[in-house]
Amino acid sequence: MAETQLVLIPSPGAGHLFAAVELAKLLVGRHHSLSIVVLVMSFPSDLSKGTASATSDSFASAVDPTRVRFIDLPLDDTFHDTTTSNFLLHFIENNRANVTRCVAGLVAEWGSASTPTPRRLGGFVLDMFCTAMIEVADSFGVPSYTFFTCNAAFLELMFDMQEQTDRQGKNMLDYKDSKEEYVFRGFSRRLPASVLPSIVLVEETVDQFLQIARSFRRANGIIVNTFLELEQNTIKFLQSDPDMPKVYPVGPILNIGGIDDARKLQDANDVLKWLDEQPTASVVFLCFGSMGSFGKDQVREIAAALENSGHRFLWSLRRPPPQGKVGYPSDYGEEISEVLPEGFLERTAGVGKVIGWAPQAKILAHPSTGGFVSHCGWNSTLESIYFGVPMATWPLYAEQQFNAFHLTRELGLAAEIRIDYRKEFRMESKELVTADEIEGGIRELMEEGGEKRRKVKELSEICRGALKEGGSSYLAFGELISDLLAK
Repeated sequence: MAETQLVLIPSPGAGHLFAAVELAKLLVGRHHSLSIVVLVMSFPSDLSKGTASATSDSFASAVDPTRVRFIDLPLDDTFHDTTTSNFLLHFIENNRANVTRCVAGLVAEWGSASTPTPRRLGGFVLDMFCTAMIEVADSFGVPSYTFFTCNAAFLELMFDMQEQTDRQGKNMLDYKDSKEEYVFRGFSRRLPASVLPSIVLVEETVDQFLQIARSFRRANGIIVNTFLELEQNTIKFLQSDPDMPKVYPVGPILNIGGIDDARKLQDANDVLKWLDEQPTASVVFLCFGSMGSFGKDQVREIAAALENSGHRFLWSLRRPPPQGKVGYPSDYGEEISEVLPEGFLERTAGVGKVIGWAPQAKILAHPSTGGFVSHCGWNSTLESIYFGVPMATWPLYAEQQFNAFHLTRELGLAAEIRIDYRKEFRMESKELVTADEIEGGIRELMEEGGEKRRKVKELSEICRGALKEGGSSYLAFGELISDLLAK
């Protein structure tokens, strides 16, 4: 029997590649005749310096090389349009020719007489930002599936906005700086304009957002990183729409494995040793994702809130990139005291720890962690649910404001610090989140026996059950594989 080869294309960057690797491991682990080639795009070298860029070497050790193969696409250092809001989509479109040449070479290789096992190209699995590659899949006459790394509610919002624009002539830019609420069929409550994703409120990007939604409709299926019991009504609605590609809720797909980097492993061990010394569920963990950072004034408000709350804390504090530059935050190292209030580290030495990079999944899995102040990225949200740690919301960018509304107002799973804060290119909240606001959110988050804590613990058990044999995500994954092989 011929092996079915899938081409998996993640967006550039470590976070997307981590998710792609986890998906690849699940696919090959569920069926013996599936193999996967992961095509890795890297940002131009001038943008990658000092960022969390990723290449195949970073991930090859995590998989069976006979089943999952990584190929680094040629680096295009002629592409320097890194300052515009739609840089990422233009960069991916610019790589279509690279992908086409690479896949053509692979198909020729698989068809040669020297190949020990017959192989056939079965289809493309594309990161949600890589829909430009659907045309490449079409050119090879194979199906394409979108890997949607956000939640099902946000997928429904994308389709809803696209329909209102195309069928009703609605202009999403009308919601910018508006008090109007968005009537969203997916929620019982109306959405304040302040929690709509920034990409639809900025003239340079709204068309790109709507085009991505239109492109999703051209895929043969959409693989969603969620589970049925978390978003049951939304998923059933999406699956019942005859104009929609088939939706597969297969999550949570999480990277909760080991750490390969020796320096980071030592840092992680130091953090976990400190947590070992803390009482059960006593520590509030603050972490704002790979892109999350704050200016000095906001850092001091956070510090005051932590000190005043009296709770034990573990704070991942990162240095922002230079103003006006595209890049990832970095660690302060020995300079960390310069951004904190004078004497803060000394006064809180017995109850708190300030770190740079954080081994987030390992911290959330630790029994001493009792709450999580988060930017509400979807991977972080799923990790929080999986490990049964309640959240307090402080969104920064992308769809995180929408996620914060979803978690606090719709699902009742999270405490609220803010749901409408923004810190991103072209749209940024001007006012500080005060120490009083932050302290109030932390106190609600760490309340013993609270309703949110109970709900998250219950959902954690359901989430884990969805992944087990016979669970909802396990069954959806089996259906996906059957459809992949059939087509």
